[in-house]
Amino acid sequence: MNYVSKIDDLVKIHCMLVSVSDKSNLEQFIPALVKINPRIRIFSTGGTYQAIEQILGSDAGKNLTQVAEYTGQPEMQGGLVKTLDFKIYLGLLSETYNPHHKQDLDRADAVPIDLVVVNLYPFEQTVQKPDVTPEKARANIDIGGPCMIRAAAKNFHRVAVVTDPDDYAKVLQEIQVHDGCSSLESRYTLARKAFQHTAAYDRDIASYLGHCSFEQVKDEYTISK
Repeated sequence: MNYVSKIDDLVKIHCMLVSVSDKSNLEQFIPALVKINPRIRIFSTGGTYQAIEQILGSDAGKNLTQVAEYTGQPEMQGGLVKTLDFKIYLGLLSETYNPHHKQDLDRADAVPIDLVVVNLYPFEQTVQKPDVTPEKARANIDIGGPCMIRAAAKNFHRVAVVTDPDDYAKVLQEIQVHDGCSSLESRYTLARKAFQHTAAYDRDIASYLGHCSFEQVKDEYTISK
């Protein structure tokens, strides 16, 4: 096991990763972060990248980078694989005072990611719709999102993870107070909320599948034999 004994209270936010299904409040959050740190690097994907590009306008290129451009790996068709990449998880899980992690980052030309802003495919809302089918439910099971949230929350020693757009204003206020940094107390509070978020998400999936019979699933598809 990899145990940590030395960490920083305040961590400067140089790089952030944003991938959200619920894009509310991004139009206030993102420009405010750029104002606090004009050199901040923002990695993003798909529709979130497009939304941030529109928010930042002609200056977007100064801060915004496609995850695929950063990793060198194009997205899988349908966006099924976007962020599940070694360089991303080096950035999420690396520890500040671990020299071996620094070597890993250098070897992969990767950077530490200090802030993760992720919320998940709307599984609960999908299965509550009257026209929901097992296939529609299955398609709305998020894979990369929970992985990023869990990795960032596990590494709360260094990484702040935000899963709720209602927390943007509070997070911004703290970052402003601490001159562009997150505090250990805030990171720990956000990590607890993040794990509650992914736990509830998995419970929703397990509950739906638990009440969905095999016959319902089988009837969705043309099955080759």
